[in-house]
Amino acid sequence: MASFVGEEEECDDQMLVLQAQLDTLLQGQDGINSSCNFTEQALSHGTEAEVLLVKKQMSERLVELASQELPLQPGENDQLDFIVETDGLKKSIQNMGTILTTNAVASETVATGEGLRHCVVGVPTSITITTKDKDGELCKMGNAVITAELSSADGSKGEGEILDNKNGTYEYLFSAPKEGTFNLSLRLYDQHIKGSPFKIKATKSIDVSQSSDSMKKRLKSPGSSHIKQKAIKRPASMYSTGRRKENPIEDDLIFRIGTKGRNKGEFTNLQGVSTSALGKVLIADSNNQCVQIFTNDGQFKSRFGIRGRTPGQLQRPTGVAIHPNGDIIIADYDNKWVSIFSSEGKFKSKIGSGKLMGPKGVSVDRNGHIIVVDNKACCIFIFQVNGKLVTKFGNRGNGDRQFAGPHFAAVNNKNEIIVTDFHNHSVKVFNTEGEFLLKFGSNGEGNGQFNAPTGVAVDVNGNIIVADWGNSRIQVFDGSGSFLSYINTSADPLYGPQGLALTSDGHVVVADSGNHCFKVYRYLQ
Repeated sequence: MASFVGEEEECDDQMLVLQAQLDTLLQGQDGINSSCNFTEQALSHGTEAEVLLVKKQMSERLVELASQELPLQPGENDQLDFIVETDGLKKSIQNMGTILTTNAVASETVATGEGLRHCVVGVPTSITITTKDKDGELCKMGNAVITAELSSADGSKGEGEILDNKNGTYEYLFSAPKEGTFNLSLRLYDQHIKGSPFKIKATKSIDVSQSSDSMKKRLKSPGSSHIKQKAIKRPASMYSTGRRKENPIEDDLIFRIGTKGRNKGEFTNLQGVSTSALGKVLIADSNNQCVQIFTNDGQFKSRFGIRGRTPGQLQRPTGVAIHPNGDIIIADYDNKWVSIFSSEGKFKSKIGSGKLMGPKGVSVDRNGHIIVVDNKACCIFIFQVNGKLVTKFGNRGNGDRQFAGPHFAAVNNKNEIIVTDFHNHSVKVFNTEGEFLLKFGSNGEGNGQFNAPTGVAVDVNGNIIVADWGNSRIQVFDGSGSFLSYINTSADPLYGPQGLALTSDGHVVVADSGNHCFKVYRYLQ
């Protein structure tokens, strides 16, 4: 019996058979009518002599017609049944998807943060959006449809993205492309939230007319040209000669690589950085969904990565590390897993699927275990290379063993795990069992203070190097967390640095996300 899908084809086949049979019957009918008409005409109007002439012909024709067999029964039957099979339909319905909804309403939803009033050109700025229901109560689930548009009167658009914290709050990260006044429209289900649109003033430096001291502190950077860097000046290292792209202003910058774009050596929101003993520098190019590989002196070598949500593809790579066996480990924030590739960029496996909520940074300890910083879940996962979970520690909060949006991790020569706690403005150190050892840092712009730390690395002496995102600088601490110095970045200021690592020849490489490039600095260990 024909299936439902092939019903039309089956009907067409039966129609052809019946049509051929009908044509045969009509042809036989025409023959009979023609012979009868001829005989009637001869008998009615012909003379006796004419009838005798055609008698034999008429007799033979009539005998032939009388003996002719025509198909009087249809060549097909009229059965066409449809049998309902519901098992497959039920399975399909169950796997169709999930219904998502929230109680959030635009009239009660609010946005907070200094970024609603002021931002610095090119510097990533954060705004928190808190969804509420009709009674003004906080919503505790994510998945609300929130859109944002940052534009100026001349049509200039700012770049930004909305991050769902899955707890009813959302983070809007944006940067203004130039100076001027921008309108920021924040909409929930196509309706403006409270206070939207907002007017934001973008400047290239601190606007002294700002009355908020906290605003000034948030935006000051020791790497900005109008602020003197209050730190020990680091002397030039033995690596200071023979480098291309030497900066005429005395600082620690050796060279920078990259501009905004999608080609080789170009970046869009670069995040994680890793280096190898063989002189490679790996960059997680987040919004280009790939990893780019360079030599220590900035020569492009290769890139790999295909955008997608299936194993082997990258949707939003944020962290990258190199395993002692040479494999490349990539934290994929949007795919919620960690992918493992060969040194040539061939996909091998994925780990953490179903456990991770938003992996940001990734590192490898001295046992070869993979350390994953889950930014959304506010915890640290430690896996074996085969994906088996070794341990997990941390949750959301501001306690010693808690995190608020942790970003990256590094491992020192004692196999201790050093984690940057972004919203708690601190760096925390744990052993491999997750036991808290120490923390350092507080919110501010002074020596040893942070405004949302991101990248972290450890040198051979145990000194800790930290990228300070909101203050756009790099600070150096000893192993106990005491401030030592800055890396001098005044000639070409950083804007929202992310991942950070030490190269095999002793330099510091940092992802300068706001400037769409990575920079290499001298570092005297």
